[in-house]
Amino acid sequence: PFAADRHEIVGDALYWIGAVTVAWVSVSTLCCLLNGTRVWIVGNGNLMRATKLGKWAVVTGATDGIGKSYAEELARRGFAIVLISRTQEKLDEVSKAIESKYNVETKTISADFGSVDIYPKIESGLAGLEIGVLVNNVGVSYSYPEFFLNIPNIDSFISNMININITSVCQVRERVILNVASASGMYPVPLLTLYSSSKAFVDFFSRGLAAEYKSKGIIIQSVLPFYVTTKLSKIRRATLDIPSPERYVKAQLCTVGLQTQSNGYFPHAVMGWVTTALLPAKLLNKYVMSMGLSQRARYLKKQKQG
Repeated sequence: PFAADRHEIVGDALYWIGAVTVAWVSVSTLCCLLNGTRVWIVGNGNLMRATKLGKWAVVTGATDGIGKSYAEELARRGFAIVLISRTQEKLDEVSKAIESKYNVETKTISADFGSVDIYPKIESGLAGLEIGVLVNNVGVSYSYPEFFLNIPNIDSFISNMININITSVCQVRERVILNVASASGMYPVPLLTLYSSSKAFVDFFSRGLAAEYKSKGIIIQSVLPFYVTTKLSKIRRATLDIPSPERYVKAQLCTVGLQTQSNGYFPHAVMGWVTTALLPAKLLNKYVMSMGLSQRARYLKKQKQG
């Protein structure tokens, strides 16, 4: 009888453990589905309007790729645009195109974010403007994947990447701040180690600030795209998982205010979940390393032939 009672107790315990587990998985799955519907189907596109946030939107790295698309999409939503980038000629070209197409006011500030003495000039250029949105998009990566100690002119390379990818993000003043990091900041990317690390800083810095300033009504979002068809990625053809900058930005702006950390585009969100939640870290690291070695070999072979 004692053995039978013990088996019954064990059986009851296993039943309740199973029941609680099934309930927890069911509730978690339902919450994920509801949150996914809220972010990726319903969205929050109406938040990003000049009438709600302020007249001006500031975009750094605004003459190419994702930055240019942010400037154009925000202009379409009624914002006047401050374009900040290195080359005045390109700034003038983008500025005229935006004014002509979207009938909004623009302002340009030429600044090389590789330097640290540019911020008084930028602050002066922004003085008196009602700024609602800041998009910290400016960034720089490697010319090709390389072992850290083999990087040419490594001292200047390090300081340039830190100034552009990290220091630029630490200028925080606006109501909505979108810090464009990279999916490579979600896990180590060997042979692009400094770039990956700098983007991990952007992600952690953004999430920390978001927690600090949430009660003050300031929205700060870490944006973590995978590949987009830009000069930085060196990819020209758009696919479902590699969108054009225009397609990516339209999707990303609908996540503002809904996610503190966002891949910005549904296929990228799926890729982010797979790489960080499903794949073992060792397997992911091995795959990324092999991909980097392959890209490095192709680049060096092309340089040798050229």
